[in-house]
Amino acid sequence: MTAWLSVLVPLLVMFFALGMERVESRLRDATVPQDELDEMLERPRPEEVRAMFRQGTARALELFRLRNRRPGKRKPEAQSKIAS
Repeated sequence: MTAWLSVLVPLLVMFFALGMERVESRLRDATVPQDELDEMLERPRPEEVRAMFRQGTARALELFRLRNRRPGKRKPEAQSKIAS
């Protein structure tokens, strides 16, 4: 019985570690760039905050990207340079 446990436990730990590696690699691929998230959190709009809490970060970032892609809108850096 002890011999089986000494073989079975390391094998179970190894398979668990391999499974967690697959989960981690999927999460790593699904992450959001840190600078984009920081930019969104610095100047959030109410609809982006609502989307973040109800639907998650991905939907909030989608709204943020749509807001930044609207034609005719200048980036905040360009507005601050013009105002100076």
